[in-house]
Amino acid sequence: MPSLIDIRRRVRSVKNTQQITKAMKMVAAARLRRAQERVLAARPYAAMLEQVLGNVSGAALGDEKAAQNPLLAVRPEQRIQLVLVTADRGLAGAFNSNLVRAAQKFVDDHAAARVSVEAIGRKGRDYFRNRKVPLTGEHLGLVMKATPADAGRIGDTLAARYAAGETDAVYLIYNEFKSVIAQKLVVSRLLPVSLEGREATLDYIYEQPPDELLNSLLPKYVETSLYRAMIESAAAEHAARMTAMDSATSNATDVIESLTLYMNRIRQAKITNEIIEVVSGASALE
Repeated sequence: MPSLIDIRRRVRSVKNTQQITKAMKMVAAARLRRAQERVLAARPYAAMLEQVLGNVSGAALGDEKAAQNPLLAVRPEQRIQLVLVTADRGLAGAFNSNLVRAAQKFVDDHAAARVSVEAIGRKGRDYFRNRKVPLTGEHLGLVMKATPADAGRIGDTLAARYAAGETDAVYLIYNEFKSVIAQKLVVSRLLPVSLEGREATLDYIYEQPPDELLNSLLPKYVETSLYRAMIESAAAEHAARMTAMDSATSNATDVIESLTLYMNRIRQAKITNEIIEVVSGASALE
């Protein structure tokens, strides 16, 4: 049976941990508000770019030069580039484990192909660094302060590899922010860009040839997709950490109550034993 001093130390330790989790929840909530504002500001631009690309696709599909754009070339997927966007820190519940599990499943499902990973975030890098999947690049400490220039730099590298024939497809895995308690795991193909199936909402009269329009739109589309993935992941990470720290704080309260009740029972039993000893000693002296 533990002593009262040991139980008091444990209660004090849990209370200290509870203060830390409560502070982390407040910090995550403050950062979530700013991250959510970035996501809401970026979504209309991404939607408009999708719409413009759909409008251009009608003219581009009928143009031979536009069809020869290297980012539209479809090849058998023998060499796949997987872009994995994870967090740089833990303490966010199942946020990182779900991403890593989905990436590992993707690798297993494409066992016949040669899959390489471009890791954006420390957790994804650490997972695949000690495994047989090669890492083509790592970008640490980038998600929380991502800028369009950062996304453009990574996008240019991926597009150059694809245009040079070093990869046959580029896929993107990240968590999309839905709400404070929900994130959506997204697995999407980034390259080659498919123009088929995109609906044209307007019939434009183009001054530039379709191939020139695609040469400027497709790199911008890749950059925007990566930038949106990073800021969506940042907001989802803050939401997951806020939820996890709230749950940890509640659990700490339950542990403190349980330990306090146990400590009171031990103290009561100890006092009862002392009273019995005193009564027994007084009875023996009579």
